[in-house]
Amino acid sequence: MKALIVCGWLMTLAGAAWAVQAGGQSGGQGEVGRGGELPGVTGTLRRHENFASKLVAPRHVDVWLPPGYERERRRYPVLYMHDGQNLFDPKLSYTGVDWGVDEAMTRLISAKKVRPAVVVAVWNTPRRVPEYMPQRAIEQASPDAVAGFENQFNSPPLADAYLSFLVAELKPFIDSNYRTLTGRADTFVMGSSMGGLISLYAAAEYPKVFGGVGAVSTHWPAGNGVVIDYLKRKLPKPGAHRFYYDFGTATLDAEYEPFQRRTDELMRAAGYREGRDWVTRKFEGAAHDERAWRDRLEVPLIFLLGRR
Repeated sequence: MKALIVCGWLMTLAGAAWAVQAGGQSGGQGEVGRGGELPGVTGTLRRHENFASKLVAPRHVDVWLPPGYERERRRYPVLYMHDGQNLFDPKLSYTGVDWGVDEAMTRLISAKKVRPAVVVAVWNTPRRVPEYMPQRAIEQASPDAVAGFENQFNSPPLADAYLSFLVAELKPFIDSNYRTLTGRADTFVMGSSMGGLISLYAAAEYPKVFGGVGAVSTHWPAGNGVVIDYLKRKLPKPGAHRFYYDFGTATLDAEYEPFQRRTDELMRAAGYREGRDWVTRKFEGAAHDERAWRDRLEVPLIFLLGRR
């Protein structure tokens, strides 16, 4: 087995290539908690600490409310995002730089470039890769793929359980406790790197739940592109979904363009209309980190939540 360390990521080449981001924080078991305005956060962020689940390990869930939420009685679309501890507070973020989701959403709402929306930030855990790597893509890759995955990560694939948690446990809780628009056209999912893969998997496995996907710096090399092969079979039919893809050209993102071009061809062949149902953006010089994603966050937000 040959191992290669690249920019804090472990790449193992043994028939299939898996890539892992180091780090990840876990929430323990406990009561659901709520906070109001937190230091360093623009607007109102409510934290549900150690959100309990029968399907996956407990984790914190942060819910950002758009300006005017407390005053108005209207209902709002919802954007579910992965790696939640990286989104609002630099002190919690893996790299010390957060995405600035609260600031970006506040700016875009004020400028009337996006619809006001609730953002649900789901924290990751030490089992980030088993939860984020699309499970059926591994299972369909080869007879040995699941065993190889389990050997490397000391865990079976957990993505199906993670998605069941989002759809069967978390979403009903959010819809019951917040004023949300619950339908597919108003429910979005977004993440970066492995978070991009699990976002695509969410729409493919639950096409009646999620109507839009933001796949930022999607880590296509995981499993040597097995998720693209999976999407050839499971991509939702065009007409009711929107897909945003992007990639940079520096650090780990430098590997992504050939994989993304394969995905673009898949989207065209499936009948998606480029620029309307789907868009791919290339960001020259952009690296694979939170600072780069923060710098371009408005682009996927406008595509998914823009007024149409």
